[in-house]
Formats: sequence, structure tokens, C-alpha cells
Amino acid sequence: MFRFDRRLLLNFDWGLLATVLLVAAMGLANLYSATYSPGAGASSYFMKQLTYYLMGAGLILIIISIDYRVLLTLNYPIYATIILLLCIALFFGDSVANTQRWIDLGFFRLQPSELAKLALVINLASYYYRKDTGKGFTLKELGAPILLTALPFILILKQPDLGTALMLGAIFISMTLFVKLKLRTIIVLASSIFSLIPIGWFYILKPYQKRRIFTLFNPEIDPHGSGYHIIQSKIAVGSGLLSGKGFLQGTQVHLNFLPERHTDFAFSVWAEEWGFIGSIFFLACYIFLILLALKIAGSARDKFGVLLCFGIVSLLFWQAFINLGMLLGLLPVVGMPLPFFSYGGSSLLTTLIGLGILFNIGMRRHMTFNS
Repeated sequence: MFRFDRRLLLNFDWGLLATVLLVAAMGLANLYSATYSPGAGASSYFMKQLTYYLMGAGLILIIISIDYRVLLTLNYPIYATIILLLCIALFFGDSVANTQRWIDLGFFRLQPSELAKLALVINLASYYYRKDTGKGFTLKELGAPILLTALPFILILKQPDLGTALMLGAIFISMTLFVKLKLRTIIVLASSIFSLIPIGWFYILKPYQKRRIFTLFNPEIDPHGSGYHIIQSKIAVGSGLLSGKGFLQGTQVHLNFLPERHTDFAFSVWAEEWGFIGSIFFLACYIFLILLALKIAGSARDKFGVLLCFGIVSLLFWQAFINLGMLLGLLPVVGMPLPFFSYGGSSLLTTLIGLGILFNIGMRRHMTFNS
């Protein structure tokens, strides 16, 4: 379990660390601007986010000190703990804006649905690693992964939190397609997913969620209601032009036109103040981060490490893809944080724990394991 020695530092991915620090610095600067009030200095949001980064750094140091394969024995206890926390949040948690997602710990408000994403990655990676025979998974063998995904999916959907529930679905689909499936299994799965779309539309989606989908195609039909977020986000992104309006100079932000500017629409702040050039630079850094993570997956010592890396990459990629598509008006507004940019302790700590696992796998890529 504990196999940390100085030789592991030789395999530490300093390039990934440098990229993460750069993206994190951009995110903190953006949060400072998004929550800035003249004469008041750094906001409480900024200071809390900085504290979460320090907490996350401590967690990373602990994670890289422990052999990541310990997760093969802890995966089900982790899963059971997350399910318990989701139930506590749903039935006894704090209610904010008609949602039941948080557990008040006094010093910190925990959102278990964020941790559920990483818990699902760990459990799917563990299952596929143990059961993989190289012949391809049958539909019967996918029964357990489907149940592992469905239980937290339903609990999170009840909160309600459609965005996070859909993220669990995206992680399941990505990791399942990554492992070898029999052709019949792929056909049945695809047919089942498409057949569930009308059921979701008529029996699962709430009226306000349907309105968000309608306003995606024509936000002007409700400019002061469900279309307001998309319209203001597009204005902010477009007004940045080539080089932006400058740090702390975003009018959409500081005149309070842009809603949720420190959480779901944080990147709109960046686009307005740093323009097309700044946006491309951020996206390039983010893509480079994803590529470095995939490089770790490609060099992992065992299949479990490969699956863990790919699952964490899927988590980061789909969150960014959905968030950016949402604020550009290409996807419905579902409430999806952008890793390293959106304010939120549970989301940030989940991301940093995932990075700690990536560092751990990369550091142990030359070690020999007993299967």
C-alpha cells in the first residue's frame, strides 16, 4: 500500500503540474474579477476558493503517497459512503433555490453529487479491470455497471440536478465504450439509450428544464426568463472582441448583467475581459492538460491505471465541453461547473483529488505489480 520513495519523484509529471498551476492561476484571477467590488479588495468567494486550493494540495500530497491500487479494495466502501451522503443530502440537506444538494458541515458545505462523479469512475474502472477477459463485455456483464450508475443517477436527479446526473451518464458511456464490447451489446445499448429519450422528455424533465431546451434554439422568446442567461453570456463573449476589455473592465460583469458569473458562467467573464486571444490561450492550456493526462493513461503500468486515467479525463472533458457549449448557446443551461474556473469547494476538491490520482498513476508507471 505505502510504496513512496524518492525514486517516485523521478517519474513525477512536472509538465502536468505546471499546466494545472497555470490554469488554476487564470481561474483565480478570473474569480477575483468576477466577484470584485471597488474598494473592497478580494471577495469572500476568492478567499474561500484559495483555501479550497490549499486543501486540495494537501489531499494531493496524501494521495500520491499511497499506491493507487488500494482503490481496488476501497471502491465499494467509497461507493456506499457516497450513496449514504446522497441520501442524507436529499432528505436532510440544506435546501437552496428549490434544490436539495448540500450537507452543512459547519466549516464547509459538502455537495456529495460532485464526489459521486469520481466515485463512479473508481467503481467502473475497478469492475471493468476485474471482469475484462479480452473477449468483449456482454449485455449481462454490463448489468452491474448500469446499476452502479443508475442508483446515484436517480438520487441526484431527485435533488434535482440534471446536469450532474447527465455527467454520470456521460462517464458511464465513455468508459464503457473504451473497454471492448461485443457488437450485439453496442447495438442494444444504443437502441436503449435512444428509446429512453422520449421517456425522459415526457416523464422525467420538469417544465423549466424543457423551457431551457426550447430557449436554446431561440432565447429571444423569453429574454427576461429562461433565455436571459444565454443572451447575456453571448453578449459578454462577443463584446470581448479580439483582445478583450481588460482585467476588471468587463461591463457585463461589473454592471451585473451576467448572472452566475462566478460559477456556471465564469468563462464568459474571461472571454469578455481577455477576448478571443485570451480565450484561445485558455482553451489551448486546457487541451494540453487533457493530452498530458491521456499520456499518463498511455504509459500506465496496468489496465486499472489506464481505466482510472481515462475515466478522470472523461470527467474533466465532458464538464468543460458541456459548460462551454452552454455559455455559447450551443447546449441547454443545465448548471455545470467549469473545472478550475467555476467557484465551488466540492467541485474543485473533486477535480484536485482526480488530479492526485493521475499524478499517482504516472509516478508508479515503472513499478511491477502482482495481479
